[in-house]
Amino acid sequence: MKRFHKIYLEISNICNLRCGFCPGTRRKPKAMTKEEFSTLLPKLRSWTDYLYFHLMGEPLCHPELETFLALAGQEGFQVILTTNGTMLEQKQDILRNAPALHKVNISLHAFEANTISKPFEEYLRQCFSFGQAVEGKILTVYRLWNDGGAQEKNSQILKAMEDYFPGPWIRERRGTRIGNRVYLEYGEKFDWPDLSAQDSGDRVFCYGLRDQIGILCDGTVVPCCLDHEGDLALGNLFQDSLERILETPRAKAIYTGFGNRKAAEPLCRKCGYARRFAK
Repeated sequence: MKRFHKIYLEISNICNLRCGFCPGTRRKPKAMTKEEFSTLLPKLRSWTDYLYFHLMGEPLCHPELETFLALAGQEGFQVILTTNGTMLEQKQDILRNAPALHKVNISLHAFEANTISKPFEEYLRQCFSFGQAVEGKILTVYRLWNDGGAQEKNSQILKAMEDYFPGPWIRERRGTRIGNRVYLEYGEKFDWPDLSAQDSGDRVFCYGLRDQIGILCDGTVVPCCLDHEGDLALGNLFQDSLERILETPRAKAIYTGFGNRKAAEPLCRKCGYARRFAK
């Protein structure tokens, strides 16, 4: 049986911010219930060891996050969270005490298009204090995926970061190591796939259906973590098995197309991220 390096499991599509780099979703707001979550776990267990509680939405907003982390751990999963960081202080004890939690990605570039209720310095203090508190226990990655963006603000972030993590800072494959299991990652902005976007041709490659798949909060299976509207719905995991879903003609056509560096779907022709791998 094929296994995926990671599966994105969207426990909620509800977020407390509206970031400029994120397209959001027009889908009905929904938070997965405990019963729904528990139904999906055994269906996914043989397919991966790593669950990413993310696709759309802010996972720390979910009222049953602590329960979900515990249930995932009981099934043998390791969990990765991606968060905008605004609720880290509030949820810190839950995260620190979750054996299943392997990694937390903190998107510091969330500041660019938001008016965060607390002062910017307080927001940074909260994000960096979390990294200090879990240092050596939980892999923590601070993301600045805004190359070419707000450089003045980025400089402010880096200066504050140096106070919390004085170094030495060491360049490694996954980014810059600034502490014990604490990293800083840079990244470029990219255009999310959208059916209304300009068609850039069919020469693309994606790791969707090879390295990863996504499960939306209503159970819809999608090929990758960027299908924020479920435009490439392959089936529903509440109604079918993942094995049968991956054997559908649409899933096979997408997989085969990427193997030939060709987009089988219009959405993939309009994905700025996929074009990175087309060469």
